[in-house]
Amino acid sequence: MFSVVTVTRKLAASSIFILSAAIMQAQSNDSLTLDQCYQLARLNYPLIKQRDLIKKTTNYTLENLSKGYLPQWTSSGQLTNQSDVTSIPFKVPGFDVPTPTKTQYKVYGEIDQTVYDAGNIRWQRQVAQANSNIDDQNLEVQLYQLREQINQLYFGVLLAEDQIRQNELQQVDLQKVVTATQAAVDNGAGYRKSLDEAKVELLKSQQSNIELGASRRSFLDRLGLFINRNLADSAKLERPAEVDLVTELNRPELKVYDYTKRLYDVQEKQLSVNLLPKVNLFFQGGYSQPPLNFLKANPAFYYLGGLRFDWPLSSLYTHKNEKRILELNRQNQDILKETFVFDTKLSMTQQNNTIERLRQTIEKDVQIIALRAAIKNSAFAQAQNGIITVHDYLIYVNDENRARQDYSFHQIQLLNTIYDFKNTTGN
Repeated sequence: MFSVVTVTRKLAASSIFILSAAIMQAQSNDSLTLDQCYQLARLNYPLIKQRDLIKKTTNYTLENLSKGYLPQWTSSGQLTNQSDVTSIPFKVPGFDVPTPTKTQYKVYGEIDQTVYDAGNIRWQRQVAQANSNIDDQNLEVQLYQLREQINQLYFGVLLAEDQIRQNELQQVDLQKVVTATQAAVDNGAGYRKSLDEAKVELLKSQQSNIELGASRRSFLDRLGLFINRNLADSAKLERPAEVDLVTELNRPELKVYDYTKRLYDVQEKQLSVNLLPKVNLFFQGGYSQPPLNFLKANPAFYYLGGLRFDWPLSSLYTHKNEKRILELNRQNQDILKETFVFDTKLSMTQQNNTIERLRQTIEKDVQIIALRAAIKNSAFAQAQNGIITVHDYLIYVNDENRARQDYSFHQIQLLNTIYDFKNTTGN
């Protein structure tokens, strides 16, 4: 019915020129890999600022605890009025013993120097460091969760690009039909209805590309926000390669459970500190009424110093139960970790099954595309000889395009699931 040899050559030459220009433009722009997007998203996510805050807070806490070894100064004072005072109920010949006033006061300062604290400050420092490790690792968990969002956006861009390319291949076939049918109509050998039908299909394919382009733009904009880059339409995202599936778990959540158990270990050792005595040197100086020498009537300065020994034994009452509580907390962390591993392995199993299904589906897609292409080519020859109509041929063109779109979708879905599996395992 129509001849398309000349038109095909022109379109092929035009397509090669456009493709070459596109390649040159892509090479002139910086490309991005999935790993680079992970790293940039991590660096630019506002939550990363908490890491510096955690570090500074820990340093200040440790510094303050270390100052517990320095001499401690205390200033105190009191003013009292009492109902009675100590006095001598008899007279001493030749000696006047003053009677203290009922209103008494004392203002003094005291310096304490730790001699032996049974390791209390040392264990407090270890508790502070353990808490810091937990906070830092919890932050790591939250940052790691960015990978899932990056995957969705990154592979969303790749899928839109693949579907656009498949549509452009379809448009080449449709443009051939439009051109050849137009020639046939001009020569009085074709129908206007067939020409309009071919144009509609071409417009629908172009319309689909507009929608896919908008979808790609939306994915690029959101990805650009995560990585703090303005991604132009010419941005090139490298297609990641398939990788082997590693089933060993290296998720950051596992360290949170381990760090928490270490905190309980340190706290248990700290409990023993409460059972041991503490020894301090002290010096006190002040001004008081009555003075230390109660035989003097006037207020006076004074000082005293020595060794102070403290051994609170009340912790013996609760020591055993506090150890039991810490052991229960450790067991609870084991349960939480076991539950997390169980749920993670469930996700891994599901993803692994999806990967196997997609690989088998892609094998069938390749066969389907080959058959659809053969059917379309045969239909093209039949259309040329007037055996089938343009409408029939367009059905075969669309069938091949759907097969290619399915193949593209399954390929991107396979890659996405593989990298989701990597994130699930922490590898």
